[in-house]
Amino acid sequence: MGVMQPPDLFHRPTLARRRARATETFLRKEVVGDVQERLTVVNRRFTAPAIVTAMPALWSDMLPAARIVADDDRLALAPGAHDLIVHDMALHAANDPVGQLVQSRLALQPDGLLIATLFGGQTLHELRAALAQAEAEVTGGLSPRVAPMGEIRDLGALLQRAGLALPVADATPYTVSYTDAFALMRDLRAMGEGNALAARLRHPTRRAVFARAAEVYARTWGQPDGRIPATFEVVTLTGWAPSADQPQPLRPGSANPRRADVVGTTETPRARPQH
Repeated sequence: MGVMQPPDLFHRPTLARRRARATETFLRKEVVGDVQERLTVVNRRFTAPAIVTAMPALWSDMLPAARIVADDDRLALAPGAHDLIVHDMALHAANDPVGQLVQSRLALQPDGLLIATLFGGQTLHELRAALAQAEAEVTGGLSPRVAPMGEIRDLGALLQRAGLALPVADATPYTVSYTDAFALMRDLRAMGEGNALAARLRHPTRRAVFARAAEVYARTWGQPDGRIPATFEVVTLTGWAPSADQPQPLRPGSANPRRADVVGTTETPRARPQH
């Protein structure tokens, strides 16, 4: 009896079409700049980099010699071919994020570096709440609209599951101001981040739902100037391909100092009680 595969969360052809039409890249440019800063503090010269990205033009100045790899379910990466892999803002829309990280690890040389960026769990929390309330009020139900996104602790654990060493996960929040919820949703489409869930509605949503969502958004999060904020949380995952030359974790308990060493005294054995 064969093992049943879970259904895909994302419809990849739809996602590819929307990313191909993307015109708004301000947030992705911020992420590219952040990755560049991170690489400047790594004491390493990378000679065989690869970038998994849907927008290669953004990386042409920073890593012009890098191999560009399409964000497919099966990455076109050769085993042990690279000393650096940047996985650019794609894992949040992957049907198998752990598999993507495993493929990246296998493509790294020993002690090679992986930097993966993706949207985290706080992203668009305002819009998600407003849409859920509006749809429940107008239609009496809920439909898949915004992809679920992982929390930073869970995302960091994916690095260990993928077999990467020295895992680190951190998050950078970006708050962007919009005139209203409709302007935000137009921007999401321009970013290539429209709804590509496999279970999304296949018919147009009633305009009353979006109108009510805009009202809820403005009432709950509106600023004094009448604009609304939108949160984008970018999580950066960093891990290294295992190597014998890497620092190894201490044996549990081996880092506990003796009290005598801390206070600078001589330790003498305590006398045993007499029975």
